[in-house]
Amino acid sequence: MLSLIYSAAINGIEADIVEVETYISSGMPVFSIVGLPDVAVKESRDRVTAAMKNSGFDFPSRKITVNLAPADIKKEGGIFDLSIALGILAANGKIRKENLRRFCAAGELSLDGKIRKVKGVLPISLSLQKNKIEDFIVPIANRQEAAAAGKVNIFPFKTLAEIVKFINGELNCEPYVYNAYDLDADSGIDADCDFVDVKGQKNARRSAEIAAAGSHNIIMSGPPGSGKTMIAKRIPGILPPMTFDEAVETTRIWSVSGRAFASGLIKRRTFRSPHHTSSAVALAGGGTYPRPGEVSLSHNGVLFLDEFAEFRRDALEVLRQPLEDKKITVSRAKDSFIFPASFMLIAAMNPCPCGNLGHREKECVCNPYQVRKYQSRISGPLMDRIDIHVEVPALKFSELSALNDDSESSVGIRERVVKAREIQNVRFLGSGIYANAQMQAKEIKKYCVLGDDAFEILKTAVEKLNFSARSYDKILKVSRTIADLDGSDVIKTNHIAEAVRYRFFDRV
Repeated sequence: MLSLIYSAAINGIEADIVEVETYISSGMPVFSIVGLPDVAVKESRDRVTAAMKNSGFDFPSRKITVNLAPADIKKEGGIFDLSIALGILAANGKIRKENLRRFCAAGELSLDGKIRKVKGVLPISLSLQKNKIEDFIVPIANRQEAAAAGKVNIFPFKTLAEIVKFINGELNCEPYVYNAYDLDADSGIDADCDFVDVKGQKNARRSAEIAAAGSHNIIMSGPPGSGKTMIAKRIPGILPPMTFDEAVETTRIWSVSGRAFASGLIKRRTFRSPHHTSSAVALAGGGTYPRPGEVSLSHNGVLFLDEFAEFRRDALEVLRQPLEDKKITVSRAKDSFIFPASFMLIAAMNPCPCGNLGHREKECVCNPYQVRKYQSRISGPLMDRIDIHVEVPALKFSELSALNDDSESSVGIRERVVKAREIQNVRFLGSGIYANAQMQAKEIKKYCVLGDDAFEILKTAVEKLNFSARSYDKILKVSRTIADLDGSDVIKTNHIAEAVRYRFFDRV
């Protein structure tokens, strides 16, 4: 007896549809799985056998062959348990085979027949749409994630026995419905991370607002305790709400990585802050079966690297490609994988090993050689890719103790950021660009036209400070964002002058 049901294999952040063919024939009792399965898939034999018996079904004492086609795609994990069990039951006459063919099934079986949560359900659901497969059986814990894609009938269950009754028509079950389009409910500002708590640092707060308005990368340099980390943690709260497409794309990355998230879609912009001991693989992604790294997990959100100069040199150099291309390619001997990596980089570092260089009151104990060696841990090409460089000096006591300073709430800042982004959305409509930081040479030439006075200021700055060509472009992009925040169609002299001021490391 032969049966067929669909499942899927995760390939990068995509899902390949897999046909699970089950054939039961006479002969010695043998249970074999073919089609390039890994160890976890081969172990499903024991899980499937126990789950079927503990669900009240007889396990056939005959030769069972399960083929996972196509055979050239690597299959991994416990995601095939459910489809293999259903295939065996259908081939053994316990399920109507004609009913089974219209389903895709994904789920790991426990020994008592319960269905456990698996990773990669959202990419599978999206892949089913492309392959015109309409019915998807999933663990009940994956129901929101599976239904977030829409256009596929999602049937969530707790046990194998319930699924068998449903396929045979003995149990009525309506497709699960989840309103994934309501993003506003979960996109608010965190009350514990509000800019109103930031004392002083007017220049740093202004640069953070500009960075958020144009999705610019930013590095902050200053002594310990000056507020760099505090400012960085509040930047996600002033970013615009996620669109539905951004939410789906971000959730798909987290889904294949096996990361836990609260609901069907990730509705808030992610904030990732890996430790400075993280390896290059942890940042870029990889492994035997490549998985997304920190640069991809922060897609459409923020990647915060505290103690920037303490990261390993090879780990920092990994950032070059994603900062430029908004994606990262992980290559292996047999295949290469492309992971999205359009993130906003926020870096924070001390100015020297002791942290007191330039401090108003504390004396720096580092000699010039130590300072140069410390700052040279960050290569010139990498620093060139960061749009905004800002100094965050130590706070005075008067600033710390002020009861009525000029700190503004994140709500007001976010309103200005959203307005600036709306201007950019209209400007770049249909071009695939959503923020000024993503402009290429063609867009810079078109949208960053300078008047004579502004041009002279920029010319003087470039000639005196020996800015690179990439720094020149960064200044134009940042000045365009400052003009957008100002509600100006034209880049004025004050916009250019302020943008030049945010190249701190090029000036010192």
